Amino acid sequence: MCSTGPATLEAALDELSSERLDGLFGPALIEREAQLIVAANRLAAELARTTRQCELAGAADVDGKASMAAWLRGHARFSASAASALVRNGRALEQLPVLAAAFAAGAVSAEAVAAIAPVVAPANVAAAEASGVDLAQIDELLTEVAAGAFHADLRKAVAHYLERLDPDGPEPDPTEQRSFTLVKHADGSVSGRFELDAVGGEKAQAAIESIVQANRPAGDTRTRAQQQGDAFVQLCDNQLAAGTLPTLRTVKPHVVVTIPLEDLVGSDTSPATADLGFGATISAARARWLACDGNVTRIVIGPEGQPLDLGRSHRVVPHPLRRVIEHRDHHCVFAGCDAPSYWCDVHHLIHWAHGGETEPGNLALLCERHHTKVHHGFRIERSPDGRWHTYRPDDTEILLLPAISADMARARTG
Repeated sequence: MCSTGPATLEAALDELSSERLDGLFGPALIEREAQLIVAANRLAAELARTTRQCELAGAADVDGKASMAAWLRGHARFSASAASALVRNGRALEQLPVLAAAFAAGAVSAEAVAAIAPVVAPANVAAAEASGVDLAQIDELLTEVAAGAFHADLRKAVAHYLERLDPDGPEPDPTEQRSFTLVKHADGSVSGRFELDAVGGEKAQAAIESIVQANRPAGDTRTRAQQQGDAFVQLCDNQLAAGTLPTLRTVKPHVVVTIPLEDLVGSDTSPATADLGFGATISAARARWLACDGNVTRIVIGPEGQPLDLGRSHRVVPHPLRRVIEHRDHHCVFAGCDAPSYWCDVHHLIHWAHGGETEPGNLALLCERHHTKVHHGFRIERSPDGRWHTYRPDDTEILLLPAISADMARARTG
């Protein structure tokens, strides 16, 4: 079996990969997809079983590794989490024969096995024995859920079982389940990860979703992930603008941008020109946009490195004047956008660094998304009749569809 099995499997995979797919229609493709999923599950089950046997036999020591998890990371280039999950699955299947059989038949996935694996963690097995729980029955029930229900339902079933093992235990401290990490990259961009308890996660989802649902313009091509990313930044903008956050190093939290004078008054978009307070570098165009409005302190540096202007530690547009602009514009003035005023910056049509006055005729409300667009080629203008016009980078105007009354609609449909 060992001598022919891998070779036979490799030949079957070679045959599969040589098949042409571009001539297949939907039904045939879906049938192929379903068969491959079953085969992938069966192969994953065999991998987990072999990994467990390797662990029992101490096979990793052959290559000088202390554990199978270490071997998987070093030889198979697995991530630490993937290696640990495979090892856990192998151990769990040894104690859950019904689940192991379903996995071997391709009826459940490796992800489902990983969701059930905590059931046979030593502490949980001991708690089940102390409570008189029949683990064999739990094996059957959870396998049935894994094979016939959505994955979210399986996770809920496992969580419910584990909670019932100790119904009178102490309520866990939710703060112990929370973490938030940020990693800054060389270009100043940031990626991160967070873990929240159920209540904390509900609060975060409610806040993000409220902004996502309030900003869904027609023709929006952003992915769900992009929408939530924009909503997260908007949530931060709202909090910074509210002025209610705790002080940071004795001052209210705000954005600091340091930029040489020639770059501030110029028109190029050279990268790595301005420095932000937490160490990131941004382009000159981005710095000019930031300095337009908001809780931003600008530090303008002269040709010999001397600070020429320490900007303002309050809004570029004073509060009374902002209220005037909000009363006039009501919302973002970019064509087709109705983002509310409290989401908006006050944009200088002619940048103040180029002599633009901070007065109503030179100011307009723009949401964060469209403020960025205006600083990257789009243009807005206000006509003498008070109407705003938006122009693309090629100077063509963005025109909205004309409003059609009910009578006109009935006349058109005849």
